[in-house]
Amino acid sequence: MKYVGPHVSASGGVENAPVNAAKLGANAFSLFTKNQRQWQAKPLTEESITAFKTNMKEYGFRFEHVIPHNSYLVNVGSPDDELWNKSLDALQDELERVEQLGLTYLNFHPGSHLGKISEDECIERIARAMNRVLERTKTGVLLIEGTAGQGSNIGSRFEHLSAIIDLSKHPSRVGVCLDTCHMFAAGHDIRTEKVYASTMAEFDKTVGFKWLKAIHLNDAKVELGSRKDRHHSIGRGTLGFEAFRLLVNDPRLEEIPFILETIDETVWAAEIKLLRSLVGKKRVPAGMTAPESAAQEASTAADD
Repeated sequence: MKYVGPHVSASGGVENAPVNAAKLGANAFSLFTKNQRQWQAKPLTEESITAFKTNMKEYGFRFEHVIPHNSYLVNVGSPDDELWNKSLDALQDELERVEQLGLTYLNFHPGSHLGKISEDECIERIARAMNRVLERTKTGVLLIEGTAGQGSNIGSRFEHLSAIIDLSKHPSRVGVCLDTCHMFAAGHDIRTEKVYASTMAEFDKTVGFKWLKAIHLNDAKVELGSRKDRHHSIGRGTLGFEAFRLLVNDPRLEEIPFILETIDETVWAAEIKLLRSLVGKKRVPAGMTAPESAAQEASTAADD
């Protein structure tokens, strides 16, 4: 079975996220456990925590197939001590929320050196923050997300991910999340069987599949190696269907949750069906097309 689902809204309370995911036919999902654009948030209530766990069980979600995403404000690679400490506290708060909800993972962007320190120094600061957060929490696992390499962000090279892991004092509570758009933008091609095999062999040699815990499935609006983070809907970007066929048929990824962060929520349910339809296929079916958005369907209906 493939575990596929999008990053769903938790508006009105985290307990609504499993309900929203189930409506789309998902059996995995991502969410924000707090407002991703704010540093501070009210604590989770016991009522919300209980309702979240109840809905997880009612709709058949496994807790390890839910991949919360941390706030975009956090930068534990920052050269500024004040921002670094503020980011550390925020990362700890979010991992504590993950633990309260009974979840396993928290996905986070590793950080940026802002051109003020070296990559190695930034990596050391990221690892140091992770170590402190893990020392102050109990069970949660931090997933380092690979990045597109935009600006001064760390994480676009597999060597970055490996270096952070190597500095971890709690390796059993560390993992990696890959993002297909980010990989492609960073220069890691996966569009054909040959280059997919080469890229994944490089990842396995440099990082190792044992560290891979989640994958964000996104097509891209950009070209290979652009170092720009621009997601697109499945089949509408520069990656194409073959990359996703290869991913969902890779036996090494059998238990890995695939999380959609594509740009049009009106086609998420259709994208889930499309991805599952590729399982077991030796090639992309002739004539396969990307799902039409609500706006496209409305336009077509009007033309008729």
